[in-house]
Amino acid sequence: MAIEGMSVEGQDSDNRFNGKITFAVVITSIVAASGGLIFGFDIGISGGVTTMKPFLEKFFPSILKKAALSGAETNVYCVYDSEVLTAFTSSLYIAGLVASLVAGRLTEAIGRRNIMVVGGCTFFAGAAMNGAAQNISMLILGRILLGFGVGFTNQATPVYLSEMAPSKWRGAFSTGFQFFIGLGVVTANCINYATSKLSWGWRLSLGLAVVPAATMTIGALLISDTPSSLVERGKLEQAKQSLAKVRGTNNNTEIEAELADLIKSCEIARASKEEPFVTIFKRQHRPHLVMSIAIPFFQQMTGINIIAFYAPVLFRSVGFGNNSALLGAVILGLVNLGSILVSTGIVDRFGRRFLFILGGVQMLFCQVAIASTLAASIGENGSKHITKQYAALVLALMCIYGAGFGWSWGPLSWLIPSEIFAINIRSTGQSISVAMNFATTFVLSQTFLAMLCHFKYGAFLFFAGWIAVMTIFIVMFMPETKGVALNSMHQVWERHWFWGRYVKDQS
Repeated sequence: MAIEGMSVEGQDSDNRFNGKITFAVVITSIVAASGGLIFGFDIGISGGVTTMKPFLEKFFPSILKKAALSGAETNVYCVYDSEVLTAFTSSLYIAGLVASLVAGRLTEAIGRRNIMVVGGCTFFAGAAMNGAAQNISMLILGRILLGFGVGFTNQATPVYLSEMAPSKWRGAFSTGFQFFIGLGVVTANCINYATSKLSWGWRLSLGLAVVPAATMTIGALLISDTPSSLVERGKLEQAKQSLAKVRGTNNNTEIEAELADLIKSCEIARASKEEPFVTIFKRQHRPHLVMSIAIPFFQQMTGINIIAFYAPVLFRSVGFGNNSALLGAVILGLVNLGSILVSTGIVDRFGRRFLFILGGVQMLFCQVAIASTLAASIGENGSKHITKQYAALVLALMCIYGAGFGWSWGPLSWLIPSEIFAINIRSTGQSISVAMNFATTFVLSQTFLAMLCHFKYGAFLFFAGWIAVMTIFIVMFMPETKGVALNSMHQVWERHWFWGRYVKDQS
């Protein structure tokens, strides 16, 4: 770690700029955050097309046969329980896991920005293949390419945002990534709703994913890489130019001082001559490693991606019509999007811990309430028809749940891993975090429909239990990181009641 020798100096240098927001910072951050579009777009599109009859007729006819059954013996929880369907949805996440681990090394070699470009191009190819798919193999191959694109982008973008943003406003800038994920979900749900009645609507929905991919890729080509990444790769003159642009000053003395801090940090990192994947497992990095694994794991155990991905399927499973299910997913996405904007406005004022805890309590209440509502309306066997009143209540509870996630575990799960690591292991730490996110999502997406079939409304109690655990974890082990300069982040862990024993006297 670039620690005692530079911590004070690095903090002073950063403090000269930590409250200054320049036009260049805003533009580059918006462009970088747009990388979330492709992830959100895929979540929304793929979940919606799985309810479209022409899509199911071509690829999953067995599901239509189940859905056509009627009578008291039909369990609505189990209609969409299909191993082939879950393979279609979850193949993206296993590909994303592999890509995110590979991206850790590539990001150090070719930079954050270039990894976003690679991710955008790969996602573009996958979207084109899915739109033209003629069979299951072609469909899943396209999903794998999409997964590589999302894996690369999700690894590079949060780190880019943390390194570009002023310390005082790092939380607000970093929530931009989650905002674009939410925007992608809403856009995709609207497209699904508009195309659901067309026989070839599913092709249009899947194929239109090339638009956000092209948008992000072109935007990434027009912005510069972060000063930290440029220094890390020995491009000092470009790093100086990037600093001058994002700091909005031509004061050579100030720029040289911050550049010197970055150079010193990189030199200390290189002096260790250790493989980052070895360094990150050292005792002094134990708190950071635990957080990079626990936070993305817990984010997925809220059940949000499963609910967002399968929202149309879920709504249809509990009695909504097809159009109503797609419209319900649009409403859910809009509420989530609005709550992310709330997080942007308050995360640097109230802090990360407060939002984690508030969101956790809110989601816990909603998951228990959803389970109770389904138990009362559909029954344990899932054979009753849900009334309009109960259906509206389920949607309302999911919206409140989505809002809780949107201003807490959604954006913060990308922010925390990207801001807590020293520069020499920052890319590696983010890779581990993204890989854990994908690994957990893969398992959940592979098992959720079967879980819904067997646990019924108890599936929501399963996630409620995890939300209780993760909220307690935050209370006990997550220190506050708002407003702390990246070069001084080690001080947060040194002062913590538990983690201090690992990081003190290790610098």
